[in-house]
Amino acid sequence: MGVTSLSRRVPRCWRRSAIPLIIFTLLLLYLWAQSLRALSGCRSGTQSCIAKGLPPFQAQQQSGSLEGLEREEPQCLSPHGMLGRIMRPFRASLNPKGDVELSQYLAGWRELVRFLTPLGSIFSFATSEAFAKVTVLEALVHGPEAAHYTSLATMVAWERPGVAPRHSTRNPGSLTMLLLHRALRWSQLCLHRVATGPPGGPDAGAQCSDAYSTALAPHHPWLVRQAAHLAFLAFPGRGRLLELACPGVKEAEARAALAQAAGTLEDVYNRTQGLLAERRLLQLA
Repeated sequence: MGVTSLSRRVPRCWRRSAIPLIIFTLLLLYLWAQSLRALSGCRSGTQSCIAKGLPPFQAQQQSGSLEGLEREEPQCLSPHGMLGRIMRPFRASLNPKGDVELSQYLAGWRELVRFLTPLGSIFSFATSEAFAKVTVLEALVHGPEAAHYTSLATMVAWERPGVAPRHSTRNPGSLTMLLLHRALRWSQLCLHRVATGPPGGPDAGAQCSDAYSTALAPHHPWLVRQAAHLAFLAFPGRGRLLELACPGVKEAEARAALAQAAGTLEDVYNRTQGLLAERRLLQLA
């Protein structure tokens, strides 16, 4: 029986009443999503703010998908473990005054690059770009004007037009920070989705490609976007990524550990996003 013949058997009055019902249902879903956004805790004026709430690991525990984990912390989260080496400096970059300490932020990025580099050509491209930007900012943090590059706030204040001397040889630190900030969002989304994705759902390549479309693709030209999406076809599977992140443990434990690391990156991203938005720097590039 074809679709056409089937549609003829459906009463016309039912079809007329179903269309408004469908529209009304979609409207309710839209209003519900808007109310969740309003209650998310993201400050007005920020762009792509990750909603505050339970950290990914806690949310997964409450959902039951990570139940049965051993209470002992995996070695990868220790100070000498792969994920622990990433999380420790990023956490230290969030100072009590609500600022971001640049030296710790860059140390976290160096560890993140070290983790992402073995994952294939798509991450090699991204990490080489990130490494170059980290090097630029480190030259400022340790350079002759280092006093103005201790934190994100001091850097932005110094680089305002009319503040730094015209003969200054400084690099555009604020712009470099913005580009790193966007790359951090991609990394955070990618790792979080790999850690919390349902069994049998999209593979790691599809999840990280989707994260790229959210965080970086809007800022890249068409050719770069197409090349990136093709590169994700060769992305390693979830098992390989989890093994690199937390070797020698069960998949559920590796997922939980990776979710904790992604939660730390989320905290850093949200703090930086708010500071950049308050100073109207999100549109520098």
